[in-house]
Order: sequence, then C-alpha cells, then structure tokens
Amino acid sequence: MSDPVAVLSILGPAFIAGLLVTAVLVPFGFEVLKRGIVFIDLAVAQIAGVGVIFADFLGWEPQGVEVQISALTAALVTALLLTWTERRWPEVQEAIIGVVFVLGASGAILLLASNPHGGEHLKDLLVGQILWVSPARLPLEALIYASILALWFGLGARLGRVGFYALFACAVTFSVQLVGLYLVFASLVAPGLATYYASRRRHLKAYSVSLLGYALGLLASLWLDLPSGAMIVWTMAMVAVLAAGLERKPVLG
Repeated sequence: MSDPVAVLSILGPAFIAGLLVTAVLVPFGFEVLKRGIVFIDLAVAQIAGVGVIFADFLGWEPQGVEVQISALTAALVTALLLTWTERRWPEVQEAIIGVVFVLGASGAILLLASNPHGGEHLKDLLVGQILWVSPARLPLEALIYASILALWFGLGARLGRVGFYALFACAVTFSVQLVGLYLVFASLVAPGLATYYASRRRHLKAYSVSLLGYALGLLASLWLDLPSGAMIVWTMAMVAVLAAGLERKPVLG
C-alpha cells in the first residue's frame, strides 16, 4: 500500500490502541513481576474472554453494553477468587492461576462447540483485530484507562489485594477486547522484563520498548501481509531482548 493517507488511516487507530494498552499495562506489569504472578494476566483475560463468548452464546449484540458487563463481571469474579486464594494459599498461587487459565480456555471451547464460526471467534479473542479498531471507540477507552491509572497512581499500596486484583481485572478486560489476549500478555510482561534490572528511568524505558514493538510490528505486518497481533508480539519480544541486553544485572557483593 503506497498511499500514505490510506496507510495512516489504517495504522493510526491501531497504534493509538497500542499506546492506550501500553499506558495502562506497563505499571501493572511491574507489579505482577514483583509479586511473581505473571500468568495472572492470561487467566483473568481468558475468563473475561469467556464472558464475551458467553454473551455471544446468549445472542447478545457483539458491541453492546451487555457484552462489556458480562466480560467485566467474569473478570472481577476471577479477581476476587484469586484474592482469596492468594490470602489462603500464597505458596501455590501461581499454580492456581494456571488452573484458572486452563478452565477458562476449555470453557471457551465448550461454549463455541456448536458455533459454526467458533474457530474464528476464538482466534479473535487470542490474536485480536487491532487493525480494525474503530477510531470512534478510542476516546471512551482513553477515558477508562485514564481513570484506572488515576486510581492506581493515586491510591497505590492503599488499594490492598482486593483493589489491585479488581483494578487489574478492569484493565485486562478492556485491553483484551481492544487488542486480543496475546498482545495483552506481551504488553504486560515484555516491557517490565526488558527493564527488570534498569537502575533509572525504568518507566520511560519500558514504555519505549512497548511502543517501538507496536510501531515496528504494525509496519512489518503491513509490509509482509501477516497478522498484526502476532507480528507485534514478535517485534516487541525482539525489542525487549535488545533493551535487556543494554541493562547490566547488578553484581551482589
């Protein structure tokens, strides 16, 4: 595609969607790495996806408010469950998160078993359709993410376990519906992992890793005619590896 205006009209909204997801998930990524519960994102996102699929199973409008409520409710119930299990069995929390993820994944397959387009729905949930993000929905998404970030940075540690899991569930639910599960996981973990040993400006470096990954992935997917979501995951991972190589692991003496 050689027309710059046409390219911008396609890639512009997609990059803004990536910018919004990056803005909200990078701080949460730092926290899940610190807590050692990196797979919580996959579990909560998968259950939120089950909420979306369940709404579709009931015949509700795909972009309707009922679907949003279904997805958010499923994610919040999961968040409350994981809050309780972390308090009760903290030593096996990561294993419990893995079980929740498997239950969500298999539940989605069961709900889609009788749907002739089930495979396509599952693919959209996992990989997303970032190139087809509607510009009209971005202002509302920006407002939601700004509210989440205001609560996160405003309350911080005062959120407690329940507040953290609930706010995290909201961030992941809206992000999955915007860019897909794989990109949400990459955006959450890769930037934080790449800057894990950064001694200063960690937030700036992490945001740069994510945004560069989105930009390169979108351009590469357009040039190579490959799925954008999967391509962005790979470019973000490569940028993260390069960024991590520039950081020195502190020597304990």
